[in-house]
Amino acid sequence: MSELLPDVTEHYFTGEPARDDERRRLTVRLAGREVEVEVASGVFSPGRLDPGTGVLLNETPTPPASGDLLDLGCGWGPITLSLALAAPDATVWAVDISRRALDLTLRNAQRLGLANVRTCLPDEVPTETRFAAIWSNPPIRVGKEMLHAMLGEWLPRLTPTSIEPVETSDGSGAWLVVHKNLGADSLARWIEADLNLTTRRATTSKGYRILHVSR
Repeated sequence: MSELLPDVTEHYFTGEPARDDERRRLTVRLAGREVEVEVASGVFSPGRLDPGTGVLLNETPTPPASGDLLDLGCGWGPITLSLALAAPDATVWAVDISRRALDLTLRNAQRLGLANVRTCLPDEVPTETRFAAIWSNPPIRVGKEMLHAMLGEWLPRLTPTSIEPVETSDGSGAWLVVHKNLGADSLARWIEADLNLTTRRATTSKGYRILHVSR
């Protein structure tokens, strides 16, 4: 698949786990604490915490304390690790199509002693699983068709919420970070129109929009 896409998307499709000599350690701040993680080339943003991911983690409410939470497109795991640290009684599903990303995320969860993380390829998640919350820095550069297919598969698996989105304070629903110059507003309109899910702009920070989606 990767040879059919621009080079910029190669990290989304790297299949093999990184070798020992390819992995390196990185210190980042997640869930209010400094942690050391392993990263490697061939995954998204291997040299630092991606700025968009940083905005997502800093500008969203605390996740639900229990239930199933989803990190869609986990990379080396910054969102997964943050959710698992903040909600130790929840089950955090780290989903990616890259086995290298899943291996790094699992290694990092084990390094931090997080037993509530499950790393899975998309088709390994039970179809009946519904999510109290979804966090994602979605892969905009894979193209609109693939992006819409991915979001169309996972966003409808949100559990319904009984509160109005504008009042959300517990982190339920889906939280997506998209740069405002890469189609954030048009993506919000598509989710509303095609998926029939309530979508609002939660905030804008450092050039990024955070979209909140709820059922």
